Amino acid sequence: MHQTSVNRWGSPAHALDYLARADSIPHRTEGEAELLACLPCPLTRVLDLGSGDGRLLALVRLARPAAEAVAIDFSETMLDRMRVRFAADPLVSIRAHDMDHPLPKSLGTFDAIVSSFAIHHLSHERKRALYEEVYRLLLPHGVFCNLEHVASPTRTLHEQFLASIEVDPHDEDPSNKLLDVETQLGWLRAIGFADVDCHWKWRELALLAGTRPETA
Repeated sequence: MHQTSVNRWGSPAHALDYLARADSIPHRTEGEAELLACLPCPLTRVLDLGSGDGRLLALVRLARPAAEAVAIDFSETMLDRMRVRFAADPLVSIRAHDMDHPLPKSLGTFDAIVSSFAIHHLSHERKRALYEEVYRLLLPHGVFCNLEHVASPTRTLHEQFLASIEVDPHDEDPSNKLLDVETQLGWLRAIGFADVDCHWKWRELALLAGTRPETA
C-alpha cells in the first residue's frame, strides 16, 4: 500500500481517539492470547515496543509477574497513561523513545520483545531496521512477538476489513504504513530469526513471531 510520511501519534487527540476504540477492536483478545502463549517460561526481562497505554504489557505482567519490563513510547498522552497504570509496579520501567530512531543500546538485553499495533506506523525501511535491532537485543532463545496491523493482498479485502471495524475508507488513519505478512516473515528469516511464523491472523490483524537461535 502507499506509504505516507504522516504520523499523527504525537497528537493527544489522536491518541485519545484510539484509546476510546481500542477495546472494541474485533478479535484483539484472541491475538493477545496467542502472543502470551508464545512467551518463554520463565520470562526474566521483556521489552514492549510502542507500548501505548500499557494494555499489552499489563497482560504480560499478569502472565509473567516475576518479569522485569521496559516500556517505550513517544506519545506523551500514552506515557502519562502508562505512568498511572504502572505507578505501583516497581518492575516496570517506562522510557520515552520515538521508534523512528534506533533503539538505545542502553536498554540492555531481553528474553522477550513484544509489540502490539505499533510498528506499522513506521516506514517499511525503518520496520526492517527495527527488526534487526530487536534481534541484537534478544538473548539466545529469546522471542520476538509482533501483534500487528498488516496489509491485505487486495484493495477489496482491505475495504472489507475497514468495514468490519466500522471505519470509512475516507477516515482511515494516514499514519498507517501497512505491509504484507509474507514480506515481514521473509525479513525475520533473513535477519537470522528461527521458527518464524504467523501464529494467528484475522483479516489485517496478525501475530508474527520468531526466536533468536543459540548460535547466530
